[in-house]
Amino acid sequence: MTLFNKSVIAFSLALSSAAQAESVAIIHATVHTVTDQGVLTDATVVIEDGTIVAINPQSPTADTIIDAKGAILTPGFIASMNDLGLVEIGAVSASRDTYEKEADIIFDPSLAYNPKASTVPFARKGGITRNIVSSGGGEGIFSGQTFTVDLSGNWDSLLAANTGLVVALGASKEGSRATGMQQLINKLEDAKKAQVKKTPKTAKAKDEPSREDSVVNAVLAGEKSLIVSVDRASDILHLIKLKQEFGLDLILVNAADAIIVADQLAKAKIPVVIDSMRNLPESFDSLHNSLENAGKLTKAGVKVAIALPGDSHSIYALRFSAGNAVANGMDYDDALAAVTANVADIFHLDSGQIAVGKPADLVLWSGDPFEFSSKVKKMWIAGEEQSTDSRQDKLRDRYLQKTAMPKAYSR
Repeated sequence: MTLFNKSVIAFSLALSSAAQAESVAIIHATVHTVTDQGVLTDATVVIEDGTIVAINPQSPTADTIIDAKGAILTPGFIASMNDLGLVEIGAVSASRDTYEKEADIIFDPSLAYNPKASTVPFARKGGITRNIVSSGGGEGIFSGQTFTVDLSGNWDSLLAANTGLVVALGASKEGSRATGMQQLINKLEDAKKAQVKKTPKTAKAKDEPSREDSVVNAVLAGEKSLIVSVDRASDILHLIKLKQEFGLDLILVNAADAIIVADQLAKAKIPVVIDSMRNLPESFDSLHNSLENAGKLTKAGVKVAIALPGDSHSIYALRFSAGNAVANGMDYDDALAAVTANVADIFHLDSGQIAVGKPADLVLWSGDPFEFSSKVKKMWIAGEEQSTDSRQDKLRDRYLQKTAMPKAYSR
C-alpha cells in the first residue's frame, strides 16, 4: 500500500469518526420521558452516536444545539401489527406482499419488506419511528412471523426478523372455531412431547428439528412471542390456560372481549394490542368493542398497546387513536405509554422512552402530539434526523404550482 493510500484511508476514518461523534443538544424542551421521571420542563436532552447520552447536564455542549422553545419532545411512536412495507397500492395485487394463502409457521414476510415504500415516509409524519410488521396471513391459523423495522427508509432498516409467531383464532366461515384452537394445542403438545423424548443422551445429529419445529420450540422456550389475534372471551380464557401450561410469552391482538376478562388477563400478565377506535360489534366475536376499552383495560392492570392492526396506509393516524382513547377515559400518560414504552416492553424493543442509554428515537412536536392540528417539527431515528416529506406533499406542491400549461405538465 502506498503512503498516499494510507493517508487517504486515515483521513477517511477520521472523517467517519467525526461524523459518528456528532452530537445534538435539544434545549428548552418539555420532555415527556415516559419513565418514572415523568414530564420535565425547560429540559435538555443530548444525543450522540445514535444514543441519548445526557438529560439535563449541568453544562450542555454539543456540535448542534436546537432551541425547542418549550415544544414537546417525546419518544418516537411505535406502530405494530400492520403490513407497512409489504403493500404499495392495496388495489394492485402485484404490489401486495402481505397475504399468502399458504402462509404457515415458518413464513417470513420480512423477505418482501420494501423500506422505500411510499407509506414509510407518510407514517413518519405521524411521529412513528419503529414498527412491528405482520403479514395478512393465509388460509390456516398460522400467519407467519413478525419482524421489526425502523422507519428511516434505509436499506438496513430491518432490525430483526422472525420475532414472533402470529396465530389467528376465532369464528370461521365454515366449521367450528374449536378446530383452530385444537390445532394450536396439538402443535404445542406435540413439540413438548418431542422435546421430552430427545434427551441429550439420545439426541443425534440427524435428529435436528425441522424448521417448523424450531419455531415452535422457540415459542415454548419463551424466546419467541406467540401473538394471537382473537376476540371472544371464551377463546381468550383458553389462551390464558395455554400460557400457564406452557409458559408462553403470549400477546393478544384485537381482543374485543378482553374487557370482560380483564382481571384474569392482568393476573396472568398478558398484554393486549388493541385498536382503540373499534367501537362497533363487527361480529358475534366482538360484541364488546368500545372506545372506552383501552382506558378500562389499563385501569384493570392490563398492559395495553394502541395499534391500527392490518392496513398500513393509515398508521400515521396512530396518535389520533391515542388521543381518542384519552377522550374516552384513558389517562394521558397511559395513552402516551401505549404508543411508546408499552409497545417496546410487549415486543421486547430497547426503545420507547427518553432515558440515558436509550436509542435516540425522538420527535419534537409543534403542539400536543395527540391534537389533530399538531405536526412533527423534527424527528430523529437512532440519532439521525429524518425528513417528514412524503409523496403526498410532493404531489400537493406540484399541483399548487402556478403555470400557464395544464397541470399535467407541472414537475
